[in-house]
This record gives sequence, structure tokens and C-alpha cells, in this order.
Amino acid sequence: MPVPWFLLSLALGRNPVVVSLERLVGPEDAARCSSGLSCHLWEQWEEPGEEKQFEGAADLELEEPRNASLQAQVVLSFQAYPVARCVLLEVQVPAALVQPGQSVGSVVFDCFEAALGAEVRIWSYTQPRYQKELNLTKQLPDCRGLEVRDSIQSCWALPWLNVSTDGDNVHLVLAVSEEQHYGLLLYWNQVQGPPKPWWHKNLTGPQTITLNHTDLVPCLCIQVWPLTPDSVRTSICPFKEDPRAHRNLWRVARLRLLSPRTWRLDAPCSLSAEAVLCWQTPGGGPCQPLVPPLPQENVTVNKAHEFPLLKGHPNLCVQVSIWEKLKLQECLWADSLGPLKDDMLLVDIRGPQDNRSLCALEPSGCTPLPSRVSTRAAHFGEQLIQDLQSGLCLQLWNGDLGALWACPMDKYIHKRWALVWLACLLFTAALILFLLCKKDRVKVAARGRAALLLYSADDVGFERLVGALASALSQLSLRVAVDLWSRRELSAQGPLAWFHAQRRQTLQEGGVVVLLFSPGAVAACREWLQGGAAAPGAHGPHDAFAASLSCVLPDFSQGRAPGSYVGACFDRLLHLDAVPDLFRTVPVFSLPSQLLDFLGALQGPSASHPGLLQGWAEQVSQALQPALDSCFQSLGAPELSRGMEPGAGTGLE
Repeated sequence: MPVPWFLLSLALGRNPVVVSLERLVGPEDAARCSSGLSCHLWEQWEEPGEEKQFEGAADLELEEPRNASLQAQVVLSFQAYPVARCVLLEVQVPAALVQPGQSVGSVVFDCFEAALGAEVRIWSYTQPRYQKELNLTKQLPDCRGLEVRDSIQSCWALPWLNVSTDGDNVHLVLAVSEEQHYGLLLYWNQVQGPPKPWWHKNLTGPQTITLNHTDLVPCLCIQVWPLTPDSVRTSICPFKEDPRAHRNLWRVARLRLLSPRTWRLDAPCSLSAEAVLCWQTPGGGPCQPLVPPLPQENVTVNKAHEFPLLKGHPNLCVQVSIWEKLKLQECLWADSLGPLKDDMLLVDIRGPQDNRSLCALEPSGCTPLPSRVSTRAAHFGEQLIQDLQSGLCLQLWNGDLGALWACPMDKYIHKRWALVWLACLLFTAALILFLLCKKDRVKVAARGRAALLLYSADDVGFERLVGALASALSQLSLRVAVDLWSRRELSAQGPLAWFHAQRRQTLQEGGVVVLLFSPGAVAACREWLQGGAAAPGAHGPHDAFAASLSCVLPDFSQGRAPGSYVGACFDRLLHLDAVPDLFRTVPVFSLPSQLLDFLGALQGPSASHPGLLQGWAEQVSQALQPALDSCFQSLGAPELSRGMEPGAGTGLE
């Protein structure tokens, strides 16, 4: 429901300025002046040029102060998304009323309109422009305010919402009558553009909705309204200052390379941050910002930004910082151009009067070339300058302030040292081979057995349970692979190709494939066993389990599964009897009640001492129990979230 908005009071002298904001009630689209002043409201107007403004101001100064009237134009600009409106007030003041430092009267405009609870911006200035102006952003009261709640009838039937916390959970408590029908919307409030819905549902009666703390971001807002025509909607954004929400925002933020010269920061909320290119060397250490010569850039999320580059390079990375604190760094070209290279970055700086200087970027700073200091760049300074002049270096950037060049360093490794390194490597390889032949257990202890986890993504709670199991197993002497940790590769290759590659590598290394059975997995297996594959779209885009059945089932039907596969399900979520008979040719365990035997099967022939296995079983059980309890409890609660990655759709259905 729109409400009238209030405008303002003016102090007019020889330099008129806007001085205060008042809330007044009056007819629509009207301007009123105090005694002694005259004013006129213009709905359409054009701002005069600077020369005309200053000519008018000069003419006023030349008039006799006691026989003239001072005239000023006041521009009022109002913005409340998606509405924007401007008006022009023309005010005349008798010169006789003007006293230095004193107000001569007031002007009131009535009115702009905005919705209850809206955020509005009011901007006002005079023509000609003087030093002071009014620039306010205010949150209008909504139905939660006592004054508005009592005076607006449509607020009387509004559902009342309270937000409370309980450990890692946030509870949305809706206190309404048993018969009241209302809508609940969770959305991400965008600084520019319309809000982005996350979850919406129509409800009846009192409700308590539970959110996990990982779902919180600063722009997550809640809107409730009764399901009646033209009802009032009340919105609150309770997580703006929540430290957990700000940590989650940076956790889900992602840098993406859109093309060789453009990039984007994906995030659900706006961020006040700066980005800069930096140079990362293969030897580790901090990434060195290229400022100068390349400037910092303010970041707008979900918007393409262009690199001021001629060429990309795997050592070039993007750093995103807030208040000079590094929050995010990613080498965007590493995927397309390969790993970091042992290249030297030369910085060609151009000064006034075409003065130029050349330096090489090193961890200690930018070393001038040529130089006699004892650094790697100084040692090869003459050769690097020759390479630059011969065109052997790759130019990455060229601007008014200078240029950047990447020069390869591989050829400067002396061949005699290469022979020495080769001899050392051969000796080391022979020693390792001797030790491995003497004691097979050394290999297991050094690398650990590979374990590939396959599961059906039934819901978010089950995925968290699988993630907890994978994390706990990776703390033991196992090398765990699971699609949860390989989303980028899974999206690039597809579920079927990713599973084939992981299965082949796991079995070639003598590892084990673990089938985690759930109600969804059992249903998919039965569908395959009855002669049909899953319908397109029946499983998520990253569901490797559904894609893997085409080659898992032949392993079982042809007798190749024993020794390479192990089955498991979780206590209280699925009974062992529900596992199809075809998969009982390999051991199947219920977790965590049979964890000891399960870990022994994963270890294989080189299983550790029983005492050590018992300790591992207790460690994994402690890690699993909270996730298992949460998954079991969520079976009877509303499905609330699918996680918050930059670009996901509605998280709750």
C-alpha cells in the first residue's frame, strides 16, 4: 500500500540551501510556502546550463537588496525502486526578509508515494548549485511499527514473524491463528534490479521454519503477507550485520573467466570490494599485485569486467579485497593455459619525457635490469634484456604507463646440472623400488588405498551425510574420491565420463568402489534391473550414481565385482534387507553400527592392526552421528535448502 511521503523545509537567503526534512500531511502534488514567500510547482522541467545559472545569480546580486526579490529553483528527486520521480519548485523571497544566518521561511511539497517498508532516496539541491544539498536514504515504516499497525487497516491481519537462533540453526517463527492463510517468501535483495526469489510457499496456521546457518547471507530477506487481494507485504532483512552471513557470502562467491579478456564475480549479494591482477610464481609465496602499472578496479557482482590485457597467462591471478584484506584469489587462466610457468615478468615503466625503466618482478620486489644485486633476475639480466629485444618474450599488456612481458626461464638451466639431477633421480627411484619390493606395506602407508564413493543425491541432508563420511575417511589412510569434491570436473566432463575415468583409475590402483545405498539408489537400481534407464531429468545434473549404473551392473552380473566393490547403507535410513540381491555378492554393511568391519573391508588385504581399526571406527562414528541425526530429523520437516551457489535457482521447493 502506498503511503504519502513528506518533504522539506528551506532556508532561503542570498545562497539558498536545503536544511532539513519534515513529515507533513497534505493534498497530493502541492507546494506550500510560509508567510512572505511565494512558490510555484513545475512537474516538467529542464536544467539550465551553467552560463545561464551564473548569469541569473549575477543579475540578482546587482539588484537593489531592498527593492528586489530573490529567486531560487529547488530540485527534488525521489527514488523507491522501481519508481523514480523529479519535481521542480520555484521560490521567490522578498529581499527585505533576508537576514544573514537566519531562516526566512519554509516550503513544503506534498507528496511522493512509496510502499510500506520501502527504502527510498531523496535528493534535493538548488539552481544555481550552491554548496549544500539534501541526500537521504531512509527505510519507511512497515506494519511492524506500532503507529502504522494501528492506523492502517490492512496491517491488522498481517502474519507476525520472529527470528531466533539455536546453535547453528535459525528459526523463523510465524505467530498466526490456526485458520489464517498467508504467503512466505525468502529472497535475495539486489542493490540493482528486482529481488531474486530463493524460496516461496503458501502456508496456513502457526509455523516454525528452520534454516541452517550456512544458508545465511547478508541480503537474505523474508517477506510475509496474508493471502487476500491487495494485501500488505512486510519485509525484513535480519542478517545484514550477521558475521556468519558475511562469511558465507565470501564462501559462495566465485570468480569466473568468461573469455580470454573478461571475468565476473558471482555472488548472491552485492559486495563492496576491489579487484587487482597479480603475478603468482610456481615456487609459492604471495601473489604480487601489479599496481602500478595496472590500477585497482571496483567490483560489481554478477557483471562482466574486462581485463586490460593483450594476452592471458597461467601465472596471472585475480585478487578481490575488502578494506585491504584479501578475501578471494583465483588464477583464472590455469584451466585453459595449464599449470604455473617458470617465467620472469618484466615491467617496462614509462615516465615523463619518454623516460623508461625496466625491472623484473621477484618476491623481494621489482629488480632493476641490469643490476648487480644477488637475485635470480639480476643474474640473468643481460639474457632477459636480449630476449625482450629479440621478441622471445610474450607481451601481456601495453598502456600509457608501460608494458608487461613474460619471459621463459627454462632454457637458462645449465645442462650439466640437468645430468646431475637425472643421476640423483635415477638413484632415488632405484632406492624406492628396492624398498617397495622388500616391504609392500610401505606403499599402502605412504599413499593409502583409493576409495571411490557413489551415491544417489536424494536430498541435501543425505548429501551432507555423504560429505561427512568422505571427510572422515580422508583423515584415515584412504584416498577418497566423491563427486561432491569434483563439481567443476563433473560439469565439464559429464557424470558418465567422470565416473568412467574415476572407476578405471581406482581399480587400476587396486582401490575399491563403495556403493552407498539409499531409498533413491535402491529405486534407481530396481528401475535398471526391470529393463529401463532413468527418465531424462529424473536425476540432478551431477548425479554420478544414476550415470554409473550402466557399467556397475555388468561388473556384478558378470562376477567381476568381488574384491573391487563394497556396499553400505546408513542406520535408520535404509535396512540391509532393502539392498537388491544382485549387490549382495560383495560385503554390504550398515553404518555406523558395522563401521569396524566396513573399515577393514576398505583396507583390503593390508588391513591395519585391529586396535588401530577400532580407534578409526570410533573417530568416523563421532563424525557421522551429527549428520546422520540431522538427516533423520529432516525426513519429517519442510525441505528448505539446496545450498547457495552464484547462479542456482530456487533453493527450496
